[in-house]
Amino acid sequence: MIFEQIIIGGGAAGLFAAAHSNCKTLILEKKASAGNKLLIAGQGRCNFTHVGRISDFFEHYGDNANFIKHALKKYTNNDVIEYFSSRGLEITEDKNGKLFPQSGKSSDILQILIKECKKKGLQLNLNEEVKGVKFNDAIFHINTVKSSYSAKKLIIATGGMSYPATGSTGDGYVFAKSFGHHILPPKPSLSPVFVKNYTFQELAGISLKDCQVSIYRENKKIRSHTGDIGFTHKGLSGPGIIDFSRYIQAGDLLKLNICGTSMDDFNKHFLNAVRDNGKSTVQIFLKQFEIPKSLIQNLLMLLKVEPAEKIGNITKELRKSIIEQFCELSFEVERIGGFNVAMATSGGVFLDEVSPKTMESKLQVGLFFAGEVLDIDGDTGGYNLQAAFSTGYMAALG
Repeated sequence: MIFEQIIIGGGAAGLFAAAHSNCKTLILEKKASAGNKLLIAGQGRCNFTHVGRISDFFEHYGDNANFIKHALKKYTNNDVIEYFSSRGLEITEDKNGKLFPQSGKSSDILQILIKECKKKGLQLNLNEEVKGVKFNDAIFHINTVKSSYSAKKLIIATGGMSYPATGSTGDGYVFAKSFGHHILPPKPSLSPVFVKNYTFQELAGISLKDCQVSIYRENKKIRSHTGDIGFTHKGLSGPGIIDFSRYIQAGDLLKLNICGTSMDDFNKHFLNAVRDNGKSTVQIFLKQFEIPKSLIQNLLMLLKVEPAEKIGNITKELRKSIIEQFCELSFEVERIGGFNVAMATSGGVFLDEVSPKTMESKLQVGLFFAGEVLDIDGDTGGYNLQAAFSTGYMAALG
């Protein structure tokens, strides 16, 4: 059973690489069906990419954006759109620029990829988990639970560790290590944050637009980020938290600026309001910051301040507490949501050991990587699937 190319992993990256290959190819997928994670992407609607200039994508891949730039330029979001639309996919765009199949079904994307693989006569073996990979005499030897195969070229596209029920359990890291590659410790990314001693359960469902959140670690400000943030029954979520979660650790202190202004400016606004109309209430003063009423009332209750209290009666010490509460609302992180709820994996194959122009290993000739097995994780909005398609395409060309 000799092939020119073997792809381990029948997910988005593996199938896309296969669909762009022009050689005798075998795809090995350990689950009973291909594209399991693809099917649940975007809650089953499959946000497969984003609109806009490809240069706008670069800021959505954290600290490893430089690595993915070449692949994104080589195979852009417009290329992805053209690929699927030319094969009959009707596409719809939401208000945020996310692109979905008009049917709202991830299966439309998957079926196009499988159809293209079949059209090229590629072999897709399901229920065939890879147990070991070796390289001898210029040939890759792959042993599975069922058989043994050989190929001149190997693409590892096994995904990360998020949603392990779909088959992403870190197998690719083991294979990469066998060829001398280093693995950056995988951790959940695009995940909600659980808060220690959380007291905002009643606010579940409340969200804040364009809220700045800062990470403090050992009393030092590490990073800041702005995005939409939502309160859940156990902590914080929403794009502003989920996209930022790759940097957050247990024990960190998150500070939310829910009023959208600095502490000094807030203080000036407050003093000016007291001077102009000290009989106005605290709740009316806070209304100008467009904060949900229930959140205002909850925070004032924590400070033991009546919403109807006149701002002229607020002492200097209490004013300081109000400023801190609304400009630096603090939450201690208990933990980040695990791989069972994380939409992506941060960490993976060390990028310094992979060519960004080809996705080929710098340590092993003929070995390529595609998709989330690499230390690449994008923001929500279709950026991870775009990376899977772009790196899959590059790996196929190599």
